Amino acid sequence: MRIGAHVSVAGGVDNAVERQLEVGGNCGQIFTTSPQVWAGPDVDEDEAERFREASTELDGPWVIHASYLVNLATPKSDLRERSIGSLQAELDAASRLGIEYVNVHLGAHTGAGVDRGLGNAADALDELDVPSGVELLIESDAGSGTKLGGEFAHLARVVADSTQELGVCLDTAHAFAAGYDLASPAAVAETVAEFDERVGLDRLRCVHLNDSKHARGTNKDEHAHVGEGLIGVDGMRAAINHERLHELPLILETPTEDGRGFAWNVERVRELREG
Repeated sequence: MRIGAHVSVAGGVDNAVERQLEVGGNCGQIFTTSPQVWAGPDVDEDEAERFREASTELDGPWVIHASYLVNLATPKSDLRERSIGSLQAELDAASRLGIEYVNVHLGAHTGAGVDRGLGNAADALDELDVPSGVELLIESDAGSGTKLGGEFAHLARVVADSTQELGVCLDTAHAFAAGYDLASPAAVAETVAEFDERVGLDRLRCVHLNDSKHARGTNKDEHAHVGEGLIGVDGMRAAINHERLHELPLILETPTEDGRGFAWNVERVRELREG
């Protein structure tokens, strides 16, 4: 079973490995820099080598999550170019670090309309030079405001229109907030089947395994501890054990609150795993 968390790179990206081991994870996700500012990765070769060597202790994979400021769907040319540059820097950093995946949200169309926004995103992705050994993933979104990626059809459109060979990351809390039911075994089976029909499970590379603090269809993106939110124990157990998902890396972005953090959630996932 591959289960891990989104851990900090404070003090150097190589410190992420020790932090992952401390919470009981064997794969995981990082930001290379603050996701709230336009600052590119600053990783020298010595640091990258330490990270690559330390990561041999894990089963992998690692995922780099792109900056929250990246907006591929934007109609604004300056923001588009800045987003492409930021994402390219993350792809290049992944190559240096030996990281397999870079994950990004499609962004918001900000009034340009869904069709144009999805076209903008596909065109922006086509501008990237994806290094060998790295795969770019687009993530499902909660779909608030004009953000794209809340509907599986959005992901399918970008995958089909882009010339890149894209993978997909499915976030359980985002999908639930966007209106897809995951609160029971039957609902999980139905939602996974719909994802397969529209996007294709052959494109799915990892799952952000998060419960939701808000009800289905509210478009509110706030994560809860595994089994403690409105997806609940039955839904989370079904997702963890679904035959088409259980071999994928499961990455936690759960909160640190109520005296519980990533270590508690990693253990909870292992408790819910059957067989």
